[in-house]
Amino acid sequence: MARLRKAKTVAVIGYGAQGRAISQNLRDSGYEVVVGLRPNSRSRPLARRDGLSVKPLPDAVGSADIVCFAFPDHLHGRVFRTSIGPFLRRNSTLWFLHATSVHFGFLIPQEDCDVILVAPHAPGNAVREAYLTDHSLSAFYGVYQNRSRRASNLAIELARAIGVRKKNLVLTNFAQESVGDLFGEQAVLCGGLAMLIKSGFETLLAHGWKAENAYLEVAYQLDLIVALIKKHGVAGMFARISPAAQYGSLLAGPKIIDRSTRTRMEKLFGEIQSGAFARKLGRLDDRAVSKLSQALKKLSHPKLERAARRFSR
Repeated sequence: MARLRKAKTVAVIGYGAQGRAISQNLRDSGYEVVVGLRPNSRSRPLARRDGLSVKPLPDAVGSADIVCFAFPDHLHGRVFRTSIGPFLRRNSTLWFLHATSVHFGFLIPQEDCDVILVAPHAPGNAVREAYLTDHSLSAFYGVYQNRSRRASNLAIELARAIGVRKKNLVLTNFAQESVGDLFGEQAVLCGGLAMLIKSGFETLLAHGWKAENAYLEVAYQLDLIVALIKKHGVAGMFARISPAAQYGSLLAGPKIIDRSTRTRMEKLFGEIQSGAFARKLGRLDDRAVSKLSQALKKLSHPKLERAARRFSR
């Protein structure tokens, strides 16, 4: 990826996988990067090992022209009110990786700030790998506040700096990115897909299949199918599978995912669009988040997890 040279300082708040990738990519593109973390954050040693400057949140924010929100959305409002908003420089830029906290009012940005969105379509490790291999991912970008009259240009510059070329940027707005992102991951990509896999797995188990065999039939080959869809579209995927798979898909697909599924999706979309889900998300505290992993086990099956571990080696 071609290196850029910018005078701007970016404070990346949070150092999970996405924050880590963005921090390193920005640094390697010539930006001055400071990572803002709580004093007791377990990410501090890792950020320092990566060669990045680490400061407490108020100090990081106060030293930066651009503040990147790279920590969980449900915390944005609380952290903004106590450790970001009061310490912002005038005419700063607030950069969001997802639009939820702004669109649903978890925080209200100051009027003198630019507020932009650059949202890569990949997890952090993929964002870093793509940068290092000079391969551009796609990303959404958009502007919520344009105080400087050049917020859109800055969003494009920052996207380029983290490894996303302009031709791979897709313009959106904060409302559509927020609602679309939440709906997609809940209905299809994560929640819906997990339950579809689990149901297929349990059906084969109930009819005498060994767990490993059932896993190989309903889950293991998903990456191959997804790769076909990403490259050729759904119709292109169907054109490249066997006649038996084509014919079976034609007969079975509408039975498994029928009109009632679409009705439930419409209801889910309404709950997201209205802010009902966001209100629940905004009330999450540390105790509730710590319980999520236990509750999420219900969306899988212990035998499926063991099979997945076996075939991941």
